[in-house]
Amino acid sequence: MRRCTIFFCSLIMLVVLMSFSFKPSYAEVPETLKVNGPTEVLFPKNKTELNAIMIMPPFLGSSYVGFKEALAFKESQGNYFTTNTLGYLGKYQFGIGTLQLIGVYNAVSFLKDPVLQERAFHTNIARNKWILRRDIKRFEGMQIGGVKVTESGMLAAAHLAGAGNVKNYLRSLGQIDVSDEYGTSIAKYIKKFSGYDVSHVSPKRNPKI
Repeated sequence: MRRCTIFFCSLIMLVVLMSFSFKPSYAEVPETLKVNGPTEVLFPKNKTELNAIMIMPPFLGSSYVGFKEALAFKESQGNYFTTNTLGYLGKYQFGIGTLQLIGVYNAVSFLKDPVLQERAFHTNIARNKWILRRDIKRFEGMQIGGVKVTESGMLAAAHLAGAGNVKNYLRSLGQIDVSDEYGTSIAKYIKKFSGYDVSHVSPKRNPKI
């Protein structure tokens, strides 16, 4: 009799607990941390793939640091010492021509020097901000192709494709778009890197490191 009582009490408790519905809460994933690549990467087959998906940047909000770290993660997963298949260098994937414009002429030394890479990024953003200064005033806040144009989006796109191509995109209202060798377009970067605060960087004409 005692065993039956214990059994029925346990059964009643189980029914009561199951009657409650628990709804988990999910925090919204920041746009810069969303995975847009091939889904098979989410299921690593070896240690290399595992390491690749485990390296995620800290979410730093809409600050300038957040902007440059999100851009670096998109370019190289934040790796200072990498060179891609097209010869672009470092954390921010600079081309040799761009480096020479800002006063860097030794690619080997550049790749070994994280401090120099950070200075190069800041200098190049200042340079692009000068080139795009009139377009920033004219187009910031407009909608092109359903996407709000922001200063940070324009500067990210200039890092991808050059400030001249960004001018063409804006002034054609999105009709003239270009993509890099991996298929990433100006429009995608304007959208992906929208809304960061890059006021920290002052526009400079022909800045050098």
